[in-house]
Amino acid sequence: MALVEHLRELRTRLAISLVAITVGVCVAYTEWQPIYDFLRAPYCGTSEGHRTCNLYALGIFDQFKVRLRVAFIGGTILAAPVWLYELGAFITPALHKKERRYAAGFLVSALVLFLSGTVLAYLSISRGLQFFLTLGGAHISVILSIQAYLSFVTLMLLAFGVAFEFPVVILFLNLVGVLPSAKMRAWRRGMIFGIFLASAIITPTQDPFTFLLMAVPLCILYEGCIVIARLRDRGRARVEAADPLASLDPDTPSYIDPRPSSL
Repeated sequence: MALVEHLRELRTRLAISLVAITVGVCVAYTEWQPIYDFLRAPYCGTSEGHRTCNLYALGIFDQFKVRLRVAFIGGTILAAPVWLYELGAFITPALHKKERRYAAGFLVSALVLFLSGTVLAYLSISRGLQFFLTLGGAHISVILSIQAYLSFVTLMLLAFGVAFEFPVVILFLNLVGVLPSAKMRAWRRGMIFGIFLASAIITPTQDPFTFLLMAVPLCILYEGCIVIARLRDRGRARVEAADPLASLDPDTPSYIDPRPSSL
């Protein structure tokens, strides 16, 4: 495809994704109360929120802005199957034949890991809030604005969701031959240190519980990546030993000798 055709396809994919997100936002805007109650539930589980479970709007337009934000979050999640499919449909033709076989698996894994990260973040929000809302002692009462709370919740969900895409990146690098299993094992200590350091920086609360809740699962997932990569490398080595031509890229054209034949 020419560059103009790629741009046209990108425009089409973006348009379909935006339409799906718009429809999802409209649905979430009309049914925003259950979504808001779901997002507010972690605050209600804290000692501060257990008494009233009320969040405060500090401006005239704050309630309208909050409803829009809740609708956007809910609509984006509702439309996730559509825009993820459009993203995969746009990227897949650019991959080699050997890589396209794994495209669907990578997309599904990315979605599952992202959702797992957000679920884990949602379960940890209440404990993180409890730590910070009671840090000053019993003589300080916190008036938590709804804007600040939703910003905090959104940041927590995104931080955990994006962090849990780390195994997908590692396995993709192994798939394309950039990061073999031997190098992954050699870098284990550095990777674990990097995971703990990144978790301490990424987590919005930065309390020990939330920090460990992100770092420990990522270390376990990295060990799982090492096992999967080792099995793949062994299988690939056996296939290449049995058939030397198996290591050749099927999308690479064969060499043609331009010299005239003796016949």
